[in-house]
Amino acid sequence: MAYWLLKTEPNEFSWDDLVRDGSTVWNGVTNAQALINLRAMQLDDQCLIYHSGDVRAAVGIAQVSRSAYPDPTSENPKHVVVEIEPVVALKQAVTLAQIKAEPSLADWMLVRQSRLSVVACSPEQWAWIIDQAAR
Repeated sequence: MAYWLLKTEPNEFSWDDLVRDGSTVWNGVTNAQALINLRAMQLDDQCLIYHSGDVRAAVGIAQVSRSAYPDPTSENPKHVVVEIEPVVALKQAVTLAQIKAEPSLADWMLVRQSRLSVVACSPEQWAWIIDQAAR
């Protein structure tokens, strides 16, 4: 199993929207590196749902319910989507400020390449976020 972070603008699609809907197609990704990450996602991989914009915090955990397939809404054959479903809300949101304050996370692509919408998480990065959320 692999770990990922998916960014979303909460005013466009939020954690609460995912919970309400029960699942969603994660689409609209066009950045080359983010698409590579989407293609790497496998069934049951875990994903942090991260609210960008004014919130800037990880707020919930989802899992991949269908691995990458061609985006049916795009004419570009390089565009793919995955399907995800909610697992659990984080007990406490973990903010970008908390993440940036942790020296061991300085090389994480979330910190280094802030505009990337689909980010891989190492098991250590994942564990740190889960630990912070449980406090």
